[in-house]
Amino acid sequence: MPSIRVPLTFLAEGGDAGRDGKPRRMGGNPSKRLQRFALRAKVRGWAERRRRGLVCSLAFAAAWMPAATAGEGPVAAPPALNHCAVCHGVELRGNALLDAPNLSVLPPWYVQRQLEGYKSGQRAPADSPDLPGREMQPMAAALDADGIRAAVAYVDDVPEYRPPPTVQGDAARGEGLYRTCIACHGERGQGNESLSSPPLAGQSDWYLVRQMENYRSGVRGSVPGDLWGIQMRAAAAVLQSDADVRDLVAYINSWNPTP
Repeated sequence: MPSIRVPLTFLAEGGDAGRDGKPRRMGGNPSKRLQRFALRAKVRGWAERRRRGLVCSLAFAAAWMPAATAGEGPVAAPPALNHCAVCHGVELRGNALLDAPNLSVLPPWYVQRQLEGYKSGQRAPADSPDLPGREMQPMAAALDADGIRAAVAYVDDVPEYRPPPTVQGDAARGEGLYRTCIACHGERGQGNESLSSPPLAGQSDWYLVRQMENYRSGVRGSVPGDLWGIQMRAAAAVLQSDADVRDLVAYINSWNPTP
């Protein structure tokens, strides 16, 4: 990652350039000012990456949606849910550039629960550091009961897709780590509705890594009333390092057929 050169005047005065090009002065602790500068740089970089990914996704959606409407090509999104296809793709295969996971492998009961969780604010509430999750919150909030049922039916209608792996790790070591997951998610990650455990097989591997990191850090599983999230946060405690997470996900990837 390229280093960011911060002018000494910025650190000394605690501000950045105003519209007239002159540095703005701010008081306060210098270390906190530097932290704020780093955070702004991170958010701006994240926003630019999202913007570029959105442009690509819009172009993709524009190319495919007419064919879908005509009864050819991929499944068409219901008109009221076209915005879902912008991030997740017409067939809901996901898009890493937009932090949108693969929805095609998720069962209806889990999709409904997540949409209701976003709508109620139980998942990714307003003060959550989970920025992609917070983007989903207003999308779900705009859906009434009929809208949620339509979204669930849309997900259930698309063909299942298993993306190629992108995460590298020691799958043999990951198999040992997965033993604690079998009771809920099944031996092959097929999931278990009676235990409210979603399938893991076929999910975007980068998304699995992120969610494991979110559980480990408390980004997920810390909201009162989120019983399944709290349970998963406790289960994720077995993963002691980033290498553990990658190895576990590499093992989950080993179930997917090679494209």
